[in-house]
Amino acid sequence: MSSLVFFNYRGAELRYSFVSHLSDAFERHGINFFLDNHELRGKDLANLFVRIEESRIALAIFSTRYAESSWCMDELVKMKKCVDKGKLKVIPIFYKIRARDVRGQTGKFGDKFWELAKVSRGDKIKKWKDALECITGKMGLSLGKKW
Repeated sequence: MSSLVFFNYRGAELRYSFVSHLSDAFERHGINFFLDNHELRGKDLANLFVRIEESRIALAIFSTRYAESSWCMDELVKMKKCVDKGKLKVIPIFYKIRARDVRGQTGKFGDKFWELAKVSRGDKIKKWKDALECITGKMGLSLGKKW
């Protein structure tokens, strides 16, 4: 089985910009990847979790609006579990956002995170924070203006 790269990102913000350019480049170079473009809204995350488990590498593409999505955050928790088992490498990409704002849930990222946290359970929030700390602590990339 060939290696698969899983893209974790806030679709509404990046699907037709950065992610489309990245996926085009992956296609040109024959890199297998998974985007959730074809997942039906309202469907549970089980299929996405299977794709994460099948992947060797995941790109966590953090942006200002990333933390608006409980799907993104739940995928990140699943990615952390796979990292902890030694089954997945995650590369954080900070797209027009400061890594420290993601890590500490501050700035615009923090505003979105805490809005989502208000309507979420405490145990879920703790898992999200743990996953953010784990993944943002890895060697990654910062792209674009960060303020």
